[in-house]
Amino acid sequence: VGTRSGVVGIFQSTKKLVLSEQAGRGRALEFLRKNAANGLSVANLLAGLSSILCSVNRQYQHSCWLLLLGFLLDLADGAVARQLDACSALGAKLDDFADFTTFGLGTALLLQPQGVLGGLLTLAYVLAVFARLCFFSSGKMSPWAWGGFGVLPLTLNSWHPTGIPFTYRGLPCPYASALLASTFLLTGGHVALLRVAAAAMILFMADCGFYPHDRVLESQLWKKLVYAGGVVAVLLAPAAVAAVYCLAWATSYIVFPFALWSCKA
Repeated sequence: VGTRSGVVGIFQSTKKLVLSEQAGRGRALEFLRKNAANGLSVANLLAGLSSILCSVNRQYQHSCWLLLLGFLLDLADGAVARQLDACSALGAKLDDFADFTTFGLGTALLLQPQGVLGGLLTLAYVLAVFARLCFFSSGKMSPWAWGGFGVLPLTLNSWHPTGIPFTYRGLPCPYASALLASTFLLTGGHVALLRVAAAAMILFMADCGFYPHDRVLESQLWKKLVYAGGVVAVLLAPAAVAAVYCLAWATSYIVFPFALWSCKA
């Protein structure tokens, strides 16, 4: 009887241990599911902070690569959140903060603010990005609202800042950042040209024109291939090739937003 009780006790202890391990594994997987997109936003934030440090130390080439990496991360975080059904208010705030750091502060420092005019242009660029993110963070939000480039409701019956589903009002700041970083790499940091481009990006961001929420990773196959090409270009391709690729990508969105990048394109 004693031996039988001992065997039963060992079996029950083993069962409890296995169930405990399964529960722990389930909690870990649930934590990863809920925070995968937040992890991408944090990576974007770190890229932006690192870019700022590089610019402060006049390592502008490194700063540009980090900005392009942040551009790719920002395109991915919203798609991951929606695919994993992990949208949250925390994710929206984290995404906006990361966007302001990377595409506002980090990108503005590429303008090398020296002198009154350079300083004013840099401040204007930061304020333009700040205004866009504040605009898309205001109003009543849908629980499906979180995505890249700030907060925008994604359902037909939810509130829309533009009044039109699946659109932004004003140029999304990541595309402006990608254009400026690519221009810097291609021109070797030609300050005058960069400032002209930055002034144009400020006007595009402040403009009331509409831009599509393209959702690259949740759209047509060719858009996913464009994204994959961007990852390969930024991580593996020569600097000139990567810069031309990202410049063409950003320019195509700015110049032909609905013809190429709308959900119906």
